[in-house]
Amino acid sequence: MKLYLETTIFNYYFDTERDGHADTVRLFEAIRAGKHEAYTSLYTIGELEDADEPKRSKMLALLDEYNITVFNTSDESDLLADLYVSEGILPAKFRLDGAQIAISSIHGLDYVLSYNYKHINRTKTKLLTDRINNKNGYSNVLICTAKEVLDDEQYDTQ
Repeated sequence: MKLYLETTIFNYYFDTERDGHADTVRLFEAIRAGKHEAYTSLYTIGELEDADEPKRSKMLALLDEYNITVFNTSDESDLLADLYVSEGILPAKFRLDGAQIAISSIHGLDYVLSYNYKHINRTKTKLLTDRINNKNGYSNVLICTAKEVLDDEQYDTQ
């Protein structure tokens, strides 16, 4: 599977107090084992660079450690993110969240992994981004957590 790792995934890797921490670490190990291809973008990198040290350096180091491909930003993904905002899926203030979904859609990835339940990993965003993607010739991506991807792996092997 081709996975887009949104900013919260990098945060949860180091946040041992979060419920999704253990699943996130297991997901990164599945990536290392070659079970998934991992991607992120310069949109995410920009957010990671805003973090305080030493967490910033640790999160950025995951890119090399797990061989995560980084997509450049693009006019195409910016335009699709703008559509998400103009259609009322996301507030303009959180357009960057839409850009991360958009770049995943443009590149034909399977999943967007996120623990951002306020703007990304919520029913409205999942349904309406699919609608906009279909209308504009882009593929749909499933928005979910690390646990959901790991659960799918588990059931696929039983």
